[in-house]
Formats: sequence, C-alpha cells, structure tokens
Amino acid sequence: MPKNKGKGGKNRKRGKNEADDEKRELVFKEDGQEYAQVLRMLGNGRCEAMCIDGTKRLCHIRGKMHKKVWIAAGDIILVGLRDYQDDKADVILKYMADEARLLKAYGELPDTTRINETIGGGLDDDDDQNGDDYIEFEDEDIDKI
Repeated sequence: MPKNKGKGGKNRKRGKNEADDEKRELVFKEDGQEYAQVLRMLGNGRCEAMCIDGTKRLCHIRGKMHKKVWIAAGDIILVGLRDYQDDKADVILKYMADEARLLKAYGELPDTTRINETIGGGLDDDDDQNGDDYIEFEDEDIDKI
C-alpha cells in the first residue's frame, strides 16, 4: 500500500468554524452588484436566484465560498452582475439571517422579501391546525389488516 503523503484528512480540511461567532460589518451593494434571493440550488456550484430588480439569474458560487459557505434556497445573497451576460451572475456574499433583517430595515431590500423562509414547497408547509400528524386507527380497522 502507498504511504500517505498529505498533510491530514477530512477533518483537517473541514477546519474550525470560527467565522460564525464573530460579528462582521454589513456590506451594502455597489455599482454592478445586486441583492438576490436563492430560488433553488442546481449543483456544480450554481444556483438560480431572483434578483431584487426582478430578473431571474443563474448564479455561480465563487471558489472562495464553494465548500466553506453553505447556501440554501431562501438565502439572501449579494451577486456581481456581468457586463456581457445579463442572465448570469456571480455570488459574492451570503448574508446571515440577522444581516438580511438589517438590510430590510435599512430599506435596501423590499418589504415583500421573505427572510429565512424557503421558496419551494417543503414538507413543513402544511397547515398546522391540530399539530400532530398521526393517524388513529379504530379496533375494527386493525382487525381488517
């Protein structure tokens, strides 16, 4: 068997998640950038996002964020627009939920933007009137089985 010549395994690559604890400065959009909300993840480092200007764009997650920052449907992101392709953009930054709420409070995001909610229909979208999803069987039903 060949000897391992690397510097460590999977856990070393995973590293420490120290970036979650610290507060970072809120980044606002500049020229050539736009806020967007992720509609769905497509795989291969790509996602489909609805920009605030009303355009649906195919977004590419940059290599610096690729396996370090996890993006899911419903997240608010900052995308860099391309001069030569209007239907494509590059993900620059993912906003955490509290940062997205601050952007909404500052008026950067429209009031219709839903933060921290998935866009597509998930399993949790049921109307929770009674609160339990159990099926109750009568004794007669059990005898028929």
